[in-house]
Amino acid sequence: MAGFISSAKRYFLTKGGVHPRQNKRTASIMVFPGPNPEQVIIPLVQHTGAPCEPLVEVGDRVLVGQKIGDSDAYVSAPVHSSVSGEVAGIISHPHPTGKDVLSIQIVSDGLNELSPEVIPPGDPFQISPEEVRKFIRDAGIVGLGGAAFPTHVKLAPPAEKPIRTLIINGAECEPYLTADHRLMIERGKDIVRGALIIKHVVGAEEVIIAIESNKRDAVQRMREAGQKDGMHIAVLPTRYPMGAEKTLIRTLTGREVPSGGLPSDVGVVVNNVGTAAAIADLFEKGAPLIERIVTVCGDGVAGNANLRIKIGTMARDVIEFCGGYVGGRGKLIFGGPMMGLAQYSDRVPVVKGTSGILVLRRENLFIKEPAHFTCIRCGRCVRYCPMNLMPYALGMYADSGIWDKLEQFNVNDCIECGCCAYVCPTKNPLVQLMKVGKEGLAKRKKKLEEFEHSFSEEESVG
Repeated sequence: MAGFISSAKRYFLTKGGVHPRQNKRTASIMVFPGPNPEQVIIPLVQHTGAPCEPLVEVGDRVLVGQKIGDSDAYVSAPVHSSVSGEVAGIISHPHPTGKDVLSIQIVSDGLNELSPEVIPPGDPFQISPEEVRKFIRDAGIVGLGGAAFPTHVKLAPPAEKPIRTLIINGAECEPYLTADHRLMIERGKDIVRGALIIKHVVGAEEVIIAIESNKRDAVQRMREAGQKDGMHIAVLPTRYPMGAEKTLIRTLTGREVPSGGLPSDVGVVVNNVGTAAAIADLFEKGAPLIERIVTVCGDGVAGNANLRIKIGTMARDVIEFCGGYVGGRGKLIFGGPMMGLAQYSDRVPVVKGTSGILVLRRENLFIKEPAHFTCIRCGRCVRYCPMNLMPYALGMYADSGIWDKLEQFNVNDCIECGCCAYVCPTKNPLVQLMKVGKEGLAKRKKKLEEFEHSFSEEESVG
């Protein structure tokens, strides 16, 4: 029988985190099909790791589910066409990360003709874990919680690090977003099936499905779905960022992922409920990852909804499908308000990591003029940081370009949850400064490595 894990049995988060307004307006709205776009722009970078190379040329006809981009790199994931139609261009196009990336432009013929490549692989429990991972990789499945890390890599921990616990993450602690919530209500059995496949691949001893306490209907549905398979349902306190990977591990197991380490270092693998459902779809229907559930919400769009959207659909097409803009155009955010990325254009495509499209009116926004870092040393950011960091110090060093200090203060342990910026009374852009600091530190390390390499070559020649 499915287990219920209460706070008496687990190590619920006692330090850090905040309680932003939830604004889960779409929690009771069923998932519906999204727009049928006239064209899609499918970036060749939708994952952590190496970008893909195009496998098609301009003028080629492609089908739904056909692989159109791939890479020889291990840490990568192929991309597939989400529509049938003609390749109109291989172009540099704006990406949700703010950069322009190589993308494949496909004009849809409206037929949505399925590729013969889309064939169910067979029973995943009758083949080896290695074969299951290969099918998952070929389907382009990545983490759907936002990080978009290639799933086949995550499901291949080192042999010397046995996995004891598999956590299926349904916390969805980000305000506004309800895609995972609706998925658990509407497709609980598929999530459980995907979890069992993952358990088979990694050899986990136990499976925990983690859900925040503000999703009681999802808790009940998942408890019913996982009953006969012995799934443990952990009801977590509603506290942001409860769903962050390292926070979740510490909360549920009491194990601390070491600085710079991975969940496998403490015998844990974490996957999002959407990833589990995508794996179930692969083995039942042969479906690669060509669509995902996206929450469309905010006071700047006429209709709020949970939609199943084809990868590559433009944000503007999604917003028009939901009734268009309302009021002055303020902010368009991919993701939620805490960890999402603000966009400079609505001509940006939905990608595998897009969990939400948040549209906010300009007249309701607080806009701070650009200013220098101004810290009053109140310590709030330290008190609320779930990773036990000193955000004010990291922000100051990043603003000043003091990279050595950033490494000393463990900037790479920052999960960019935004708690520090949320509580900062002077409204310092601390998350942006963390991003700048991480990038600056990485560039500095690369330059040092290049210098050391060239120096050693000169010595060997001498």
